[in-house]
Amino acid sequence: MAPAPSDTETAPTGEELARAGLRLAVDGPVARVTIDRPERRNAMTGRMWAALARIGRTLPDGVRVVVLAGEGDIFSAGIDLGMFSPEGIGGERSIVAEIAAGTVDPEGVDAYIAGLQEGFLWLRRPDLVTVAAVRGHAIGAGFQLALSCDIRILADDASLCMKEPALGLVPDLTGTKPLVDIVGVHRATEICLTARRVGAREARELGLAEAVVSAGELPGAVDDLVAALLATDPDAAAATKALLQQAPGNTLQQQVAAERRAQAARLTALAGARAADPS
Repeated sequence: MAPAPSDTETAPTGEELARAGLRLAVDGPVARVTIDRPERRNAMTGRMWAALARIGRTLPDGVRVVVLAGEGDIFSAGIDLGMFSPEGIGGERSIVAEIAAGTVDPEGVDAYIAGLQEGFLWLRRPDLVTVAAVRGHAIGAGFQLALSCDIRILADDASLCMKEPALGLVPDLTGTKPLVDIVGVHRATEICLTARRVGAREARELGLAEAVVSAGELPGAVDDLVAALLATDPDAAAATKALLQQAPGNTLQQQVAAERRAQAARLTALAGARAADPS
């Protein structure tokens, strides 16, 4: 899981987020994160992923739902290929140049990638429900960002693609496990190693999308989902998400025992609330 929030770290300013290609709007229990590099088809960079991690660490305590979207008619074209050029991206670290120059060791590369993964891991937190609202292309890192969310709503023009193997890379932004969990190892292998596009209808059939709507209906569908999620008791929602997350790794006996523990905690909390307010 992502590191615990720091007591001293401050939330990124709007200017800092703009430099990273992001926007953040927090309205009570709902945070909306928008990838905002339309001139680069919302391509993603290391600075963006670091900013995403910082958002996760500094979200206000009252936030319950996080919605991720892309500016305009595309979610994200994936990694900005400038990261792999000799000159890199201005103002950002070039791990490729460091490896080529021999100035970073394997442990340093591992730490660098782990830092980027933090931008994706916090989206699994049990106290949050995260929603990807996907229009147009969600390629590579963009696909992995959508896979990091609990729920994906796709516009009917959406197209998913795991591009990394075609670029000589592997998907390393936490996307391989949810992909395999959803579609199975054989279909995941086919999707990744062919780097083909998965359209919205197929994504729904495979379980990669919980809903598919027209592009014009996407904002309203997301708002309706957010309202339904907020209608659920927050503590019960967090406990239920935690239960569901551990289910794939548990035996039936382990899972039913986990259900008992979680329910006992909920019953205790409800009894305490009733004792404090008998009315």
